[in-house]
Amino acid sequence: MSEPFRHRRVMVYGVTGSGKSTLAARLSGITGIAWHAIDDLMWQPGWVPVPGEEQRRIITDLCARDCWIIDHGYGSWLDVPMGRADLVIGLDLPRWLSLARLVRRSVLSVLGRRPICNGNIETWRTLLARDSILVWHFRSFARKRARIRAWEQDSPGPAILRFTSPRQLDAWLRSLSTQ
Repeated sequence: MSEPFRHRRVMVYGVTGSGKSTLAARLSGITGIAWHAIDDLMWQPGWVPVPGEEQRRIITDLCARDCWIIDHGYGSWLDVPMGRADLVIGLDLPRWLSLARLVRRSVLSVLGRRPICNGNIETWRTLLARDSILVWHFRSFARKRARIRAWEQDSPGPAILRFTSPRQLDAWLRSLSTQ
């Protein structure tokens, strides 16, 4: 039996490497709701971050729309989508899985010179730097996981769906209907 998908403003949130962008793209394909890749909006070419005030303006404008799916929420402006979302999907996957996905994705990106984040290219230097995405995974994992679990226990507003395994997530996606 399919479950109707009634949500129109969705934030996918999870630890680094958990598959947020992949899920957002899949959900967009199922629902027809536009997906916005947050890292593409927050990073300029040359790995230059968009200034904080501009990030907040971009997100405020995006979240003012009637329908959207975003694949992340940066801490400095997380209040904006949380104040507008009607669903947060929390990807609370085990560290070993999210880290393995992140390492695989990053190594393939380096080897294939595939553009990511607004056309930026990962290199061995950026991958092994002190501020690399791999280091960020370790710095942010516990905080993001705790945040998801706290939201599930006491939602700050939007409905919260927490997934702890790819199998659980895939079953939910198969159950969706956009009727």
